[in-house]
Amino acid sequence: MRAAVIAAYGGPEVIQVADVPEPVPGPAEVLVDVAASALNRADLLQRMGLYPGPPMDPEVPGLEFAGRVVAMGDGVTRWGVGDPVMGITAGGGHAERLVIHQDQAVRVPRNMDLGTAGAIPEVFITAWDALVLQGGLSAGGIALVHAGASGVGTAAIQLCRMAGAEVLVTASAGKVDRCLSLGATRAVDYASEDWVAVVADHTAGRGVDVVLDVVGADYLDRNLDALAVGGTIVQVGVMGGGSATFGLGKMLFRRATLVGTTLRARPLEEKVAVSRAFEDRVVPEFEDGRLEVVVDRRYPLADIVEAHAYMETNASVGKIALDVAAS
Repeated sequence: MRAAVIAAYGGPEVIQVADVPEPVPGPAEVLVDVAASALNRADLLQRMGLYPGPPMDPEVPGLEFAGRVVAMGDGVTRWGVGDPVMGITAGGGHAERLVIHQDQAVRVPRNMDLGTAGAIPEVFITAWDALVLQGGLSAGGIALVHAGASGVGTAAIQLCRMAGAEVLVTASAGKVDRCLSLGATRAVDYASEDWVAVVADHTAGRGVDVVLDVVGADYLDRNLDALAVGGTIVQVGVMGGGSATFGLGKMLFRRATLVGTTLRARPLEEKVAVSRAFEDRVVPEFEDGRLEVVVDRRYPLADIVEAHAYMETNASVGKIALDVAAS
């Protein structure tokens, strides 16, 4: 089968599309014929040797997929051959076939094509888990989401709206309008506006209940400035740097909670739990048209190098989708 392979660590040019051995489903696993996936920041970091994936030889990145079940291991009861499924995976999503535990696979929303579904799992599960399960956001609350036009950001805006909560976001000037169109109450151009001041003004000094941050670095201290008493900061990325200095006194005064989280590093049992809850609570929202997948560009697997290079420009809004199945 074909797969995107990290031949060495470095720039986009190190990614190669090559033939690799096909995986075999074990007990309680399904083999999926992958139709589509998407590119995520973690794939770029893995390519650069900064975010190790699971042991694989060769090393195939890819954190999400959508496709159809083509074979099953012993004990599989949830799925049958031909069933459309999607899900998160620790690696291997940029390949024509992969295996996943039957309980981690999620049903594809009714009437949605697999090409669109391939761009759902990583960002929507990440954002929903961070905001609702980790952050406790609920109706009437207020969230601050950084990088509002990113894949996670565009998902988070919609999920806040779904939860009945307000959402303020930061974004670059050219992306502000798109964030507002998705349901952001206020979109702040971080280059020309002080988002801490905007939060204070909008909330009459109260602050936000949850901060969803993919930036890190000096944002952490300012996130505390924007946080309400008893609020939670959920750190899901460190695009701005992995080290931070912050005022511990602010954290104590606000009785703040700081949560660091990734999906990749969790044990199977936790991935299954969040996948099952996501299927029950969020998938129906796609079927009813209340959630949409924001796709900036699509690339065939053969153009994976170009896809990596485009993501590094930071020009995209939403997801960079990847068509994996051979045309």
